[in-house]
Amino acid sequence: MIRTLIRGTGRYVPERLVTNDELSKKMETSDEWIRQRTGIEQRYWVPEGGETGASDLGLEASKIALERAGWTPEDLDFIIFATLSPDIFFPGSGCLLQHKLGLSSTPALDIRQQCTGFIYGLATADAYIRSGMARRVLVVGSEVHSTGLDVTTRGRDVAVIFGDGAAAVCLEAVETEEPVGVLASLLFAEGKHAASLMLEAPASRMSPERITHEMLDEGRHYPKMNGKLIFKLAVTRLPELTLQIMEKAGLTSFDEIDLIIPHQANLRINQFYQETLKLPEGKIYNNIQKYGNTTAATIPLALDEVIEQGRFKKGDTALFLGLGAGVTWGANLYRHA
Repeated sequence: MIRTLIRGTGRYVPERLVTNDELSKKMETSDEWIRQRTGIEQRYWVPEGGETGASDLGLEASKIALERAGWTPEDLDFIIFATLSPDIFFPGSGCLLQHKLGLSSTPALDIRQQCTGFIYGLATADAYIRSGMARRVLVVGSEVHSTGLDVTTRGRDVAVIFGDGAAAVCLEAVETEEPVGVLASLLFAEGKHAASLMLEAPASRMSPERITHEMLDEGRHYPKMNGKLIFKLAVTRLPELTLQIMEKAGLTSFDEIDLIIPHQANLRINQFYQETLKLPEGKIYNNIQKYGNTTAATIPLALDEVIEQGRFKKGDTALFLGLGAGVTWGANLYRHA
């Protein structure tokens, strides 16, 4: 049987560290206010005045992952790039990354599943590998949020949450009868909640112009979020999702899962999730305190950290799950080989 195994991981964040205290100088907020509501203490943003895009951060993470896998870019059969903050409107950042890796014809797929970007990307890569369409796949989650945030009191509910960063995973097809690699994936979407977390403009549905001065004045080019609804959906669906994917994979006890890496949207969501399922301390890994919400990068970034720390070892089973804009939600179960 063909299984999908992780051969290397890598992460990268820009050097510019932005603390809560620094944000309090730009808007009516405080370190205490941000920590109480989100658990975030700091985040990393790209330098001001530069031209750093999602593909640039993704490139640095990819180089690390490829080196750890012992691969060169030419070894790749396919690139999957997950982001909600592409370098430019089109073409996709996957093509830009492909070129920066020095490749000339390797296919690249961009996906726009936002907070579940890595989950959808891993499931897609697994499908390509199991079908025989690819043997070595690079999955990248990368975001540059900071250049698109309303860093004023008007936009503080969203602006304090997001950070910039990237992470990459090298996946390979391996023939084995052992129950290792990607064990199961579940993916869902419910578009009726699209307006609960969205960035409206510029947009092709706007006519005759995709963005106007009036829209800019109204701040419609900044992300908007119904935080209460997103919180409610997350704390309801993520516990349900956990039980669903365990059933799909044939797991009957939380003891069979060694590590849970949820999407890092809000520390309070993850704590509520833990309390709902009565999970012990140490089962769930959180790092939103250091990075904020890096959307498509949160799960692979955390995965790279736990591997580096020796917290995810051979034989361990990990659960990746999340919910975000779309709304979309999903999960993957993965066993370390």
